[in-house]
Amino acid sequence: MRISTNTVFQTGTNRLMDLQNEMSKLNEQISSGKRVRSPADDPIGSARILELGNAKNMNETYTNTRLSARGSLETYESNLTSITNVVLDVQSSIVAAGNGSYNDQQRKSIATDLQARLDSLVGLANVKDAQGKYLYAGYDSANPAFTNTGTFQGDSNRMALQVDVQRQMAVTFTGDQVFQANGNDLFATLQAAVTLLNTPITDATTKQNLTTGLATANTNMQEALDQILNVRAEIGSKLNELDTLDVNGSDLELQYTKSLSALEDLDYTVALSDLAKKNTILEAAQKSFVQTSSLYLFSFI
Repeated sequence: MRISTNTVFQTGTNRLMDLQNEMSKLNEQISSGKRVRSPADDPIGSARILELGNAKNMNETYTNTRLSARGSLETYESNLTSITNVVLDVQSSIVAAGNGSYNDQQRKSIATDLQARLDSLVGLANVKDAQGKYLYAGYDSANPAFTNTGTFQGDSNRMALQVDVQRQMAVTFTGDQVFQANGNDLFATLQAAVTLLNTPITDATTKQNLTTGLATANTNMQEALDQILNVRAEIGSKLNELDTLDVNGSDLELQYTKSLSALEDLDYTVALSDLAKKNTILEAAQKSFVQTSSLYLFSFI
C-alpha cells in the first residue's frame, strides 16, 4: 500500500495538534483547579455537578431564610418579654386595689397608674420592627395595629417563610391573636379596671360592684397573661426547631461540598504527572515528525 507524502505530513500534524490540545487542556485544569470546566469534559459528571450545585444553592437559601425567621421571632420574644412584665405589674396593682382599707382617692391613684400601664401596653403593641413595619398589624403592617384606646385595626394574616424543603413556618403574630384571644381583650379589661377604680364607693351596691369587677379583671388579666405566655412558648418551640434545621442544613452543606469537590476538583498529582508524560510524548513526536518528513521520495532519486 502506498502512502502519499501529504498523508504522512497530515497525520503527523494532526497527532502533534492533538497532543498540544491535550496539554493545553491540562494546563487550563491545573490553572483553574477544576477537572470539569464544561459539559464536554465529562457529560455525566457535569449533569451531576449541576444537580448538586442547585441543591447546594437551595440549601443556602433556606439557611438565609431561617436567619430572617429567627430575627423575626426574636423580635417578638423581646417585645413580649416587656409586655409580660407590664401585665404582671398590672395584676399586682389590681390585687392591691381590692384592699378594703383603701379610700376613693387611693383607688384613683391606682387607676392613674393603670392608665399609664395601659398606654404603655398599647405602645408596645404598636412597636415597629427593624424594617419599620408594625409587628402586630398582620399584612397591614404600614399602619399601627391598635388605636390609642387599644382597638385592633390590623388584619389577622400571618407571614410564613419556607425554612426548609418541607417546612413552612409562620414567623409573625397579629394583635388579635396575642391580645384578644378567646374573646378576652387585654386592653378592654384594663380600661374597665381603670373606670371601676375611678368610681367612688357610695353604698353597698357600688362596693359589691368594685369587688366583683376587680375579681373579673384579675381573672381576665390572668387569661391574657396565659395567652401571651402561650405565644412565647410557641416562639421558643420554633426557635428550637430552627436550631435543629440549622444543624441539618450545615450537615447538608458539608455533604454537597464534598460531593462537588469529588466530581469537579482536580487531582493535582495525577494532572501534573499526565502533563509531564504528554510533554515527553510531544517532544518525541516532534522529533519523529521531523525525521519522517525528511524521508520523501525525491531523496532516493
